[in-house]
Amino acid sequence: MRSSKRFRRFFPAFFAPFLTGFRHAAQRRLAPLYVQGLCSFSARKSITPLAEVVAPGQGDHLQHFITDSPWDTQLLETLVAQQAQRLVGGKDAVLIIDDTCLTKFGTKSVGVSRQYSGQVGKVTNCQCLVSLTLAQHDLPVPLALRLFLPSEWTRDGERCQRAGVPAEHGVPKAKWEIALEELDRVRRSVTFGVVLADAAYGNNAEFRKALSKRGLFWSVGIVRTQKVYPEHVRLIPPPRTTRGRRPKGPSASEERQTVEALLQAAPWHEVTWRRGTKGPMRGRFAAAFVRIADGAANGAGAHLPGEELWVIGEQRANGGCKYYACNFGPSATLHDLVALTKRRWACEHGHRELKQEVGLSHFEGRSWRGLHHHAALCLVALAFLQTIRLEQPDGVLGETLPAIRAELAGAALRPIFCPHCLTRAFQPTGP
Repeated sequence: MRSSKRFRRFFPAFFAPFLTGFRHAAQRRLAPLYVQGLCSFSARKSITPLAEVVAPGQGDHLQHFITDSPWDTQLLETLVAQQAQRLVGGKDAVLIIDDTCLTKFGTKSVGVSRQYSGQVGKVTNCQCLVSLTLAQHDLPVPLALRLFLPSEWTRDGERCQRAGVPAEHGVPKAKWEIALEELDRVRRSVTFGVVLADAAYGNNAEFRKALSKRGLFWSVGIVRTQKVYPEHVRLIPPPRTTRGRRPKGPSASEERQTVEALLQAAPWHEVTWRRGTKGPMRGRFAAAFVRIADGAANGAGAHLPGEELWVIGEQRANGGCKYYACNFGPSATLHDLVALTKRRWACEHGHRELKQEVGLSHFEGRSWRGLHHHAALCLVALAFLQTIRLEQPDGVLGETLPAIRAELAGAALRPIFCPHCLTRAFQPTGP
């Protein structure tokens, strides 16, 4: 009963601004009910079992609200971003770019394809959503979820039309291009110090350059074969010659080498970057300040020196190595580089909460509109639960903010609402 009282006390005030995103009275009535269902103890958050918890006998109405009703998610996403800014935004926050996959059967669900899923660790039949997460003090607040369409979809206009894909989203776009569009959108509402991404994004030179062009600091994963130059490399203009073919462009004064080869010769140190619930988290790392080889190509086809940055190597417990690039200045310490780079794990925590606790992966519809409606309301639901964690003194995860954060460091979100007390918790009045 305590949970029901807390829900009645805090949810109406939290959700009131979101009601402005719905023009019709039926939408305003069903939207809070749907979010309540996403926050409930219901083991399955697809529409039929969710309706049984919060709106018995209204499953068809909820189905229409999610899959057919023409409301825009943009205002909801903006309000989620503003709430995230209030909870965890600021210069010490990080913005994490990643993707999360929803395993699917069949071929009808929008964007479904045989593609790599990081959550499963292999190629499988799934949908892939590009995600942006704002995080601070190990607390994530997901801000954006946008579906990536594989080429087999963008090449088939009729298939996209059947799934209700808007024309502007049916054009081919790489995940990193979608991520940049979402980044530009959320930057109007949130502030952060650094952008983090894994190698699926960081390997792309255009993505890295786009972040730097926006004046952002970043730390991203890269492959071991990424070529780099020593910090002191310089460009040599083509020699003047009266015979033979003149070189078309400058060359580098130093030879390139891979990140792997460069860091093998560097000193490695044990670094403890944070304390987890099971004790200190530490590993062996090496770093070097270099010029990355992503500049213009010379006449021989080799890329010339590009931006100055740090490359970081991490020796894994399984014997392998992972590599990162970070555009911090030369005065950065190894501990700071490692501690910053390892904060990317918070998005995995956020993805797990979205799927397991508010039912992102439970959606069974096939259309573009239905998927993004469900995803937007999942963002709202998780933002509400994070607000309860951080701002309410009677939060179930601890009486103080440090206690809440310590609990979050190693535990999944525990639902806090009794499903039998939800249906009358919030009754919006009028359109």
